[in-house]
Amino acid sequence: MSNAEAEVLPGIEPVTPDLPKGSKVRKDGTVRLPKGMWFREDGTIGHANHLTVPQRIAKHWQLHTFVILPVIMFVIFRYGPMVGNIIAFRRYNPGDSMFGHGPLTLLFIKQFIGQKMFWNVFMNNIIIGLLAFVFTFPLPIILALLLNELKFMKFKKVVQTISYLPHFLSVVIVVGIIMELSVSGGILNNAIHIFFPNWANLFQNASAIRPIYVISEIWQTTGWGTILYLAALTTVDEQLYEAAKLDGAGRWRQTWHVTLPGIRHTMVVLFILNIGTFLAVGFEKLLLLISNGVWLGQGDVIATYVYRVGLQGGQYSFGTAVGLFESLIGLMLVFGSNTIARRLTGSSLW
Repeated sequence: MSNAEAEVLPGIEPVTPDLPKGSKVRKDGTVRLPKGMWFREDGTIGHANHLTVPQRIAKHWQLHTFVILPVIMFVIFRYGPMVGNIIAFRRYNPGDSMFGHGPLTLLFIKQFIGQKMFWNVFMNNIIIGLLAFVFTFPLPIILALLLNELKFMKFKKVVQTISYLPHFLSVVIVVGIIMELSVSGGILNNAIHIFFPNWANLFQNASAIRPIYVISEIWQTTGWGTILYLAALTTVDEQLYEAAKLDGAGRWRQTWHVTLPGIRHTMVVLFILNIGTFLAVGFEKLLLLISNGVWLGQGDVIATYVYRVGLQGGQYSFGTAVGLFESLIGLMLVFGSNTIARRLTGSSLW
Protein backbone atom coordinates (compact mmCIF):
# COMPACT_ATOMS: atom_id res chain seq x y z
CA MET A 1 0.00 0.00 0.00
CA SER A 2 1.44 3.41 -0.96
CA ASN A 3 1.56 6.48 1.28
CA ALA A 4 -1.09 8.14 -0.85
CA GLU A 5 -3.41 5.21 -0.46
CA ALA A 6 -2.75 5.00 3.28
CA GLU A 7 -3.62 8.66 3.81
CA VAL A 8 -7.21 8.22 2.65
CA LEU A 9 -7.95 5.40 5.10
CA PRO A 10 -9.88 6.64 8.17
CA GLY A 11 -8.01 6.35 11.44
CA ILE A 12 -4.67 5.63 9.69
CA GLU A 13 -1.77 8.03 9.35
CA PRO A 14 1.74 7.47 8.08
CA VAL A 15 4.76 7.87 10.32
CA THR A 16 8.40 8.27 9.54
CA PRO A 17 10.39 5.21 8.49
CA ASP A 18 12.51 5.63 11.64
CA LEU A 19 11.68 3.00 14.20
CA PRO A 20 9.16 4.36 16.71
CA LYS A 21 9.69 4.31 20.44
CA GLY A 22 9.08 0.88 21.92
CA SER A 23 10.32 -1.06 18.89
CA LYS A 24 12.66 -4.02 19.42
CA VAL A 25 15.18 -5.46 16.97
CA ARG A 26 15.44 -9.23 17.30
CA LYS A 27 18.65 -11.21 16.92
CA ASP A 28 17.62 -12.42 13.46
CA GLY A 29 17.31 -8.82 12.28
CA THR A 30 13.53 -8.64 12.27
CA VAL A 31 11.78 -5.79 14.04
CA ARG A 32 8.96 -6.04 16.56
CA LEU A 33 6.84 -2.88 16.48
CA PRO A 34 4.73 -1.57 19.37
CA LYS A 35 1.09 -2.60 19.59
CA GLY A 36 -1.11 -0.95 16.96
CA MET A 37 1.73 -0.44 14.42
CA TRP A 38 2.70 -2.40 11.32
CA PHE A 39 4.96 -2.29 8.27
CA ARG A 40 3.34 -1.31 4.99
CA GLU A 41 4.34 -2.94 1.71
CA ASP A 42 6.51 0.06 0.77
CA GLY A 43 8.51 -0.23 4.01
CA THR A 44 6.93 2.69 5.83
CA ILE A 45 5.24 2.26 9.20
CA GLY A 46 1.58 2.89 9.84
CA HIS A 47 -0.36 3.11 13.09
CA ALA A 48 -4.00 3.43 14.07
CA ASN A 49 -5.33 6.38 15.98
CA HIS A 50 -6.74 4.83 19.18
CA LEU A 51 -9.55 6.87 20.67
CA THR A 52 -9.96 6.99 24.42
CA VAL A 53 -13.21 5.75 25.98
CA PRO A 54 -14.62 9.30 26.50
CA GLN A 55 -13.72 10.14 22.89
CA ARG A 56 -15.49 7.03 21.57
CA ILE A 57 -18.57 7.85 23.66
CA ALA A 58 -18.59 11.45 22.40
CA LYS A 59 -18.20 10.28 18.80
CA HIS A 60 -21.08 7.78 18.98
CA TRP A 61 -23.22 9.44 21.66
CA GLN A 62 -26.46 8.68 19.78
CA LEU A 63 -25.87 4.92 20.08
CA HIS A 64 -24.86 5.15 23.73
CA THR A 65 -28.13 6.84 24.65
CA PHE A 66 -29.88 3.50 24.02
CA VAL A 67 -28.10 1.90 26.99
CA ILE A 68 -29.01 4.61 29.52
CA LEU A 69 -32.34 3.10 30.61
CA PRO A 70 -31.03 -0.50 30.79
CA VAL A 71 -28.07 0.68 32.86
CA ILE A 72 -30.38 2.58 35.24
CA MET A 73 -32.58 -0.52 35.55
CA PHE A 74 -29.61 -2.72 36.37
CA VAL A 75 -28.21 -0.26 38.91
CA ILE A 76 -31.55 0.07 40.75
CA PHE A 77 -32.83 -3.50 40.61
CA ARG A 78 -29.64 -5.60 40.31
CA TYR A 79 -26.67 -3.83 41.85
CA GLY A 80 -28.50 -1.68 44.39
CA PRO A 81 -29.98 -4.64 46.32
CA MET A 82 -26.49 -6.12 46.67
CA VAL A 83 -25.92 -3.63 49.48
CA GLY A 84 -28.49 -5.52 51.51
CA ASN A 85 -26.28 -8.64 51.53
CA ILE A 86 -24.56 -7.15 54.57
CA ILE A 87 -27.39 -8.50 56.74
CA ALA A 88 -26.10 -12.00 55.99
CA PHE A 89 -23.35 -11.11 58.48
CA ARG A 90 -25.37 -8.93 60.88
CA ARG A 91 -28.64 -9.37 62.73
CA TYR A 92 -31.64 -7.74 61.16
CA ASN A 93 -35.12 -7.15 62.55
CA PRO A 94 -38.01 -5.31 60.87
CA GLY A 95 -37.69 -1.60 61.65
CA ASP A 96 -33.89 -1.75 61.96
CA SER A 97 -31.49 -0.02 59.64
CA MET A 98 -31.22 -1.74 56.26
CA PHE A 99 -27.66 -2.64 57.26
CA GLY A 100 -28.78 -4.49 60.39
CA HIS A 101 -27.25 -4.07 63.83
CA GLY A 102 -24.54 -5.62 65.95
CA PRO A 103 -21.05 -6.81 64.99
CA LEU A 104 -20.20 -8.75 61.85
CA THR A 105 -20.58 -12.48 62.37
CA LEU A 106 -20.52 -15.76 60.48
CA LEU A 107 -23.28 -17.15 62.71
CA PHE A 108 -25.89 -17.43 59.97
CA ILE A 109 -23.42 -19.01 57.53
CA LYS A 110 -22.58 -21.67 60.13
CA GLN A 111 -26.28 -22.21 60.86
CA PHE A 112 -27.32 -23.20 57.36
CA ILE A 113 -24.12 -25.18 56.70
CA GLY A 114 -24.87 -27.27 59.77
CA GLN A 115 -28.53 -27.88 58.89
CA LYS A 116 -29.46 -31.21 57.34
CA MET A 117 -32.58 -29.62 55.87
CA PHE A 118 -30.47 -27.15 53.88
CA TRP A 119 -28.36 -29.89 52.30
CA ASN A 120 -31.50 -31.82 51.34
CA VAL A 121 -32.79 -28.68 49.65
CA PHE A 122 -29.39 -28.12 48.02
CA MET A 123 -29.38 -31.65 46.55
CA ASN A 124 -32.93 -31.13 45.25
CA ASN A 125 -31.67 -27.95 43.59
CA ILE A 126 -28.72 -29.76 42.00
CA ILE A 127 -30.86 -32.62 40.67
CA ILE A 128 -33.66 -30.44 39.28
CA GLY A 129 -31.20 -27.91 37.85
CA LEU A 130 -29.12 -30.64 36.20
CA LEU A 131 -32.16 -32.36 34.69
CA ALA A 132 -33.53 -29.07 33.39
CA PHE A 133 -30.16 -28.06 31.92
CA VAL A 134 -29.52 -31.41 30.21
CA PHE A 135 -32.83 -31.23 28.34
CA THR A 136 -33.53 -27.51 27.89
CA PHE A 137 -30.10 -26.54 26.55
CA PRO A 138 -29.67 -28.91 23.55
CA LEU A 139 -33.33 -29.13 22.48
CA PRO A 140 -33.55 -25.51 21.14
CA ILE A 141 -30.42 -26.22 19.07
CA ILE A 142 -31.94 -29.40 17.63
CA LEU A 143 -35.26 -27.67 16.88
CA ALA A 144 -33.47 -24.72 15.25
CA LEU A 145 -31.48 -27.08 13.02
CA LEU A 146 -34.68 -28.90 12.01
CA LEU A 147 -36.49 -25.63 11.27
CA ASN A 148 -33.50 -24.46 9.25
CA GLU A 149 -33.89 -27.51 6.99
CA LEU A 150 -37.55 -26.78 6.20
CA LYS A 151 -38.10 -25.43 2.70
CA PHE A 152 -41.86 -24.90 2.97
CA MET A 153 -41.86 -21.45 4.62
CA LYS A 154 -45.55 -21.36 5.58
CA PHE A 155 -45.25 -24.61 7.50
CA LYS A 156 -42.04 -23.35 9.11
CA LYS A 157 -43.77 -20.18 10.35
CA VAL A 158 -46.68 -22.17 11.74
CA VAL A 159 -44.31 -24.45 13.67
CA GLN A 160 -42.38 -21.46 15.01
CA THR A 161 -45.56 -19.69 16.13
CA ILE A 162 -46.91 -22.78 17.89
CA SER A 163 -43.57 -23.43 19.63
CA TYR A 164 -43.29 -19.78 20.78
CA LEU A 165 -46.77 -19.57 22.34
CA PRO A 166 -46.07 -21.47 25.62
CA HIS A 167 -43.38 -18.92 26.51
CA PHE A 168 -46.05 -16.20 26.84
CA LEU A 169 -48.22 -18.15 29.26
CA SER A 170 -47.92 -16.97 32.85
CA VAL A 171 -46.54 -19.33 35.48
CA VAL A 172 -49.92 -19.42 37.24
CA ILE A 173 -51.65 -20.66 34.08
CA VAL A 174 -48.96 -23.29 33.46
CA VAL A 175 -49.20 -24.57 37.04
CA GLY A 176 -52.99 -24.60 36.77
CA ILE A 177 -52.75 -26.77 33.65
CA ILE A 178 -50.32 -29.11 35.43
CA MET A 179 -52.65 -29.41 38.42
CA GLU A 180 -55.64 -30.21 36.22
CA LEU A 181 -53.70 -32.91 34.40
CA SER A 182 -52.21 -34.40 37.56
CA VAL A 183 -55.24 -34.71 39.84
CA SER A 184 -57.25 -37.89 40.08
CA GLY A 185 -59.34 -38.16 36.94
CA GLY A 186 -57.05 -35.83 34.97
CA ILE A 187 -56.14 -36.60 31.37
CA LEU A 188 -52.50 -37.39 32.20
CA ASN A 189 -53.42 -39.63 35.11
CA ASN A 190 -55.97 -41.54 33.04
CA ALA A 191 -53.44 -42.05 30.24
CA ILE A 192 -50.84 -43.40 32.68
CA HIS A 193 -53.35 -45.76 34.29
CA ILE A 194 -54.08 -47.35 30.91
CA PHE A 195 -50.51 -48.69 30.81
CA PHE A 196 -49.80 -48.82 34.56
CA PRO A 197 -53.06 -49.62 36.41
CA ASN A 198 -51.36 -49.70 39.83
CA TRP A 199 -49.60 -46.37 39.38
CA ALA A 200 -50.44 -43.81 42.07
CA ASN A 201 -51.98 -40.49 41.08
CA LEU A 202 -49.31 -37.95 40.07
CA PHE A 203 -50.72 -35.45 42.52
CA GLN A 204 -50.09 -37.94 45.32
CA ASN A 205 -46.70 -39.16 44.07
CA ALA A 206 -43.81 -37.27 45.72
CA SER A 207 -41.28 -38.27 43.02
CA ALA A 208 -43.44 -36.91 40.18
CA ILE A 209 -42.45 -33.27 40.79
CA ARG A 210 -39.09 -33.50 39.04
CA PRO A 211 -40.20 -34.94 35.68
CA ILE A 212 -43.28 -32.71 35.71
CA TYR A 213 -41.16 -29.61 36.24
CA VAL A 214 -38.61 -30.58 33.56
CA ILE A 215 -41.29 -31.44 30.98
CA SER A 216 -43.08 -28.15 31.62
CA GLU A 217 -39.79 -26.26 31.21
CA ILE A 218 -39.11 -28.04 27.91
CA TRP A 219 -42.60 -27.14 26.70
CA GLN A 220 -42.24 -23.49 27.69
CA THR A 221 -38.64 -22.72 26.68
CA THR A 222 -37.67 -24.88 23.69
CA GLY A 223 -39.47 -22.88 21.01
CA TRP A 224 -38.47 -19.51 22.41
CA GLY A 225 -34.86 -20.65 22.75
CA THR A 226 -34.58 -21.26 18.99
CA ILE A 227 -34.74 -17.54 18.18
CA LEU A 228 -31.06 -16.80 18.81
CA TYR A 229 -29.93 -19.98 17.06
CA LEU A 230 -32.07 -19.26 13.99
CA ALA A 231 -30.60 -15.76 13.85
CA ALA A 232 -27.08 -17.22 14.12
CA LEU A 233 -27.83 -19.70 11.32
CA THR A 234 -28.52 -16.84 8.92
CA THR A 235 -24.88 -15.72 9.27
CA VAL A 236 -23.44 -19.02 8.01
CA ASP A 237 -21.93 -18.48 4.56
CA GLU A 238 -23.85 -20.36 1.83
CA GLN A 239 -20.63 -20.86 -0.10
CA LEU A 240 -19.45 -23.20 2.65
CA TYR A 241 -22.43 -25.46 1.96
CA GLU A 242 -21.68 -25.37 -1.77
CA ALA A 243 -18.07 -26.33 -1.12
CA ALA A 244 -19.18 -29.16 1.17
CA LYS A 245 -21.55 -30.47 -1.52
CA LEU A 246 -18.71 -30.49 -4.05
CA ASP A 247 -16.69 -32.56 -1.59
CA GLY A 248 -19.53 -35.08 -1.44
CA ALA A 249 -20.89 -34.15 2.00
CA GLY A 250 -24.52 -35.04 2.70
CA ARG A 251 -26.91 -33.03 4.86
CA TRP A 252 -25.69 -34.65 8.07
CA ARG A 253 -22.01 -33.92 7.34
CA GLN A 254 -22.89 -30.39 6.25
CA THR A 255 -24.65 -29.87 9.58
CA TRP A 256 -21.75 -31.32 11.54
CA HIS A 257 -18.89 -29.60 9.70
CA VAL A 258 -20.51 -26.33 8.54
CA THR A 259 -23.67 -25.47 10.47
CA LEU A 260 -22.60 -26.32 14.02
CA PRO A 261 -19.16 -24.62 13.74
CA GLY A 262 -20.97 -21.57 12.32
CA ILE A 263 -23.14 -21.18 15.43
CA ARG A 264 -20.51 -22.41 17.90
CA HIS A 265 -19.93 -18.98 19.45
CA THR A 266 -23.67 -18.52 20.10
CA MET A 267 -23.85 -22.00 21.63
CA VAL A 268 -20.88 -21.31 23.93
CA VAL A 269 -22.26 -17.95 25.12
CA LEU A 270 -25.69 -19.42 25.92
CA PHE A 271 -24.05 -22.43 27.56
CA ILE A 272 -22.12 -20.16 29.93
CA LEU A 273 -25.21 -18.07 30.70
CA ASN A 274 -27.27 -21.20 31.40
CA ILE A 275 -24.56 -22.57 33.66
CA GLY A 276 -24.65 -19.30 35.62
CA THR A 277 -28.36 -19.75 36.31
CA PHE A 278 -27.97 -23.47 36.98
CA LEU A 279 -29.16 -23.17 40.60
CA ALA A 280 -31.74 -20.48 39.87
CA VAL A 281 -34.46 -22.91 38.80
CA GLY A 282 -37.99 -21.57 38.36
CA PHE A 283 -38.87 -20.16 41.78
CA GLU A 284 -42.46 -19.17 41.05
CA LYS A 285 -43.38 -22.43 39.33
CA LEU A 286 -41.87 -24.66 42.03
CA LEU A 287 -43.35 -22.55 44.82
CA LEU A 288 -46.83 -23.06 43.39
CA LEU A 289 -46.23 -26.75 42.63
CA ILE A 290 -45.03 -27.66 46.13
CA SER A 291 -48.02 -25.92 47.72
CA ASN A 292 -49.88 -29.25 47.76
CA GLY A 293 -47.43 -30.51 50.41
CA VAL A 294 -46.85 -33.89 48.74
CA TRP A 295 -44.23 -32.51 46.31
CA LEU A 296 -42.44 -30.42 48.97
CA GLY A 297 -39.88 -33.12 49.87
CA GLN A 298 -38.38 -33.46 46.39
CA GLY A 299 -39.40 -30.08 44.95
CA ASP A 300 -38.10 -27.73 47.64
CA VAL A 301 -35.08 -25.83 46.26
CA ILE A 302 -32.88 -23.02 47.62
CA ALA A 303 -35.11 -20.24 46.31
CA THR A 304 -38.30 -21.69 47.84
CA TYR A 305 -36.41 -22.54 51.04
CA VAL A 306 -35.23 -18.92 51.37
CA TYR A 307 -38.82 -17.73 50.81
CA ARG A 308 -40.28 -20.06 53.43
CA VAL A 309 -37.59 -19.62 56.08
CA GLY A 310 -36.46 -16.08 55.36
CA LEU A 311 -39.68 -14.25 54.54
CA GLN A 312 -42.47 -16.40 55.96
CA GLY A 313 -40.40 -17.45 58.99
CA GLY A 314 -39.03 -13.95 59.62
CA GLN A 315 -35.36 -15.12 59.63
CA TYR A 316 -34.16 -12.40 57.29
CA SER A 317 -30.44 -12.63 58.02
CA PHE A 318 -30.50 -16.41 57.72
CA GLY A 319 -32.38 -16.27 54.42
CA THR A 320 -29.97 -13.65 53.05
CA ALA A 321 -26.99 -15.84 53.97
CA VAL A 322 -28.48 -18.80 52.08
CA GLY A 323 -29.27 -16.62 49.05
CA LEU A 324 -25.74 -15.21 49.07
CA PHE A 325 -24.37 -18.75 49.11
CA GLU A 326 -26.42 -19.60 46.01
CA SER A 327 -25.21 -16.46 44.22
CA LEU A 328 -21.55 -17.19 44.95
CA ILE A 329 -21.88 -20.71 43.55
CA GLY A 330 -23.49 -19.30 40.41
CA LEU A 331 -20.64 -16.79 40.06
CA MET A 332 -18.02 -19.53 40.35
CA LEU A 333 -19.87 -21.65 37.79
CA VAL A 334 -19.86 -18.75 35.30
CA PHE A 335 -16.12 -18.11 35.70
CA GLY A 336 -15.32 -21.82 35.58
CA SER A 337 -17.44 -22.55 32.49
CA ASN A 338 -16.06 -19.46 30.75
CA THR A 339 -12.47 -20.59 31.36
CA ILE A 340 -13.17 -24.14 30.19
CA ALA A 341 -15.02 -22.92 27.08
CA ARG A 342 -12.17 -20.56 26.16
CA ARG A 343 -9.58 -23.32 26.44
CA LEU A 344 -11.58 -25.99 24.62
CA THR A 345 -13.28 -23.97 21.87
CA GLY A 346 -11.57 -20.57 21.80
CA SER A 347 -14.94 -18.85 22.37
CA SER A 348 -16.01 -17.23 25.63
CA LEU A 349 -17.92 -14.32 27.14
CA TRP A 350 -14.71 -12.43 27.92
